[in-house]
Amino acid sequence: MRRRSPTSVSSELMEKGGGKNQHNRLCLLASLSAFFWIFLLYFHFVVLAGSAVNESVKLDPTPINPESKTPGFVTYDRLPDNPVKSSPSGSTSEIIPSNVTPSSIVETTRLETTSTSSQKIEKFPFTRALRTVENKSDPCGGRYIYVHDLPSRFNEDMLKECRSLSLWTNMCKFTTDAGMGPPLENVEGVFSNTGWYATNQFAVDVIFSNRMKQYECLTNDSSVAAAIFVPFYAGFDIARYLWGHNVSRRDAASLDLVEWLMKRPEWGIMQGRDHFLVAGRITWDFRRLTDEESDWGNKLLFLPAAKNMSMLVVESSPWNANDFGIPYPTYFHPAKDADVFIWQDRMRKLERKWLFSFAGAPRPDNPKSIRGQIIDQCKKSEMGKLLECDFGESKCHSPSSIMQMFQSSLFCLQPQGDSYTRRSAFDSMLAGCIPVFFHPGSAYTQYTWHLPKNYTTYSVFIPEDDIRKRNVSIEERLSQISPEQVKILRENVINLIPSLIYADPRSKLETLKDAFDVAVQAVIDKVTRLRKNIIEGRTEYDNFVEENSWKYALLEEGQREVGGHEWDPFFSKPKDGNADSGGSSAEAAKNSWKNERRGQS
Repeated sequence: MRRRSPTSVSSELMEKGGGKNQHNRLCLLASLSAFFWIFLLYFHFVVLAGSAVNESVKLDPTPINPESKTPGFVTYDRLPDNPVKSSPSGSTSEIIPSNVTPSSIVETTRLETTSTSSQKIEKFPFTRALRTVENKSDPCGGRYIYVHDLPSRFNEDMLKECRSLSLWTNMCKFTTDAGMGPPLENVEGVFSNTGWYATNQFAVDVIFSNRMKQYECLTNDSSVAAAIFVPFYAGFDIARYLWGHNVSRRDAASLDLVEWLMKRPEWGIMQGRDHFLVAGRITWDFRRLTDEESDWGNKLLFLPAAKNMSMLVVESSPWNANDFGIPYPTYFHPAKDADVFIWQDRMRKLERKWLFSFAGAPRPDNPKSIRGQIIDQCKKSEMGKLLECDFGESKCHSPSSIMQMFQSSLFCLQPQGDSYTRRSAFDSMLAGCIPVFFHPGSAYTQYTWHLPKNYTTYSVFIPEDDIRKRNVSIEERLSQISPEQVKILRENVINLIPSLIYADPRSKLETLKDAFDVAVQAVIDKVTRLRKNIIEGRTEYDNFVEENSWKYALLEEGQREVGGHEWDPFFSKPKDGNADSGGSSAEAAKNSWKNERRGQS
């Protein structure tokens, strides 16, 4: 049967029309009108919108990467951007239904972005590690450390042969008490009654590894680790073979270690860029440039695999990116917070009769050294105190004598040693003495994890040339600092003490963060930034130049590129590889060992 059109129906009704049917006609017309508009809106929003959605689906390939070796990992490498219709003027012309509010669009977009980011992360093998931080009920979220179970030849076996660790020092006594050395007696009342040990300045390998055993967020599951620790005693290893051994012997353990690590599944996750290790020596002991037998040290830090790892050393290179400075160990290793607080209060109350002091020996063989001039100024000043550390001067190697002098001084002079840095800088700050540095490489560019970037808040800087060329009076320069400013500087130094010391490795501080805690968190932050940058497909810095490594640590938050710096003259690197500190890096390392020998004479 043929369906009649709406028009014919209307005509027929009109022919039959009468007064009593007028109301029915109006109702019918209203119904037809409503039907027409409903049909029009349905066609626009359902039929047309459905076509657009179908077209979008045709353009959007499956998000699962069929080439992925890991089931379930999602990739967005081939997904197109969301299709947007544009008018000739460039503005969007998509019609938004009246029931769709701006807030709902924002919320939908947020959810879609979150979903996209989540799926984007899933294709990386370190996803689980990054997501542990999302678990707010887990205090270790984002802080887990996985420790490699190295064969004993890389660590403990060295301690069993402790007499071979130094030609001039019996390191056996210094490896006792978890690396702190024998306890110090408080005969002269210089120390606290507990927590003080005769710690060797090169014992960080053992101290750090033993502190790691007490770390509260260790894990056996490397997939959730924020970083991976390699307990290799790199400093002790090279110490055994620096003198009288060929390059093959010096490199053997480093090559063995790298080979062992690269076979581990944990290495493949980031090719070692989430790995870190500690060496209680200066970086130059691990940076042999050639295979000449006369060249110094081993080549651990120049091995391709080692360049991916982070190595924590007591002195880092300003021109390389794979090592980071951590404090030398001091004599103080507190077992609880109260030990630290009591010591800090004591340092605040001390009467300090000397304006400045210096503990050290001249360097007559180094024409660029200012130590001779500093010693002369100390001898001539009635406000300065000198503790000479040359042959036969036993007091300079007495922890009690050194700490007593530092505790009696307002300022402690810290010129370069055989290399940029000195343990003395940390001993003096532990005593509440304001350090005076003469080269930025002695602290400011070294210990950026542990010291404030604004060095004027805790120290005084007198450029070496002021002493070397202009014969500036140290006494006059320091006397110009007001008593109020001295008090502020000293208080800032005393407040830094917890982060500059290594707590007793057999215990754990309750609320304070020691040098170990600060270093581990810095490594975790470094690895986390790297992982996030990998996900986002970006680098941390623009136009990175490794030779300018010292500058990047000084950048403020958000800065991505370095330029000229006031300290450039201090770190100019001549073509022969020598720095302004005098002599080559290898010679500096050799001199450091010679003076260690002198210390035992």
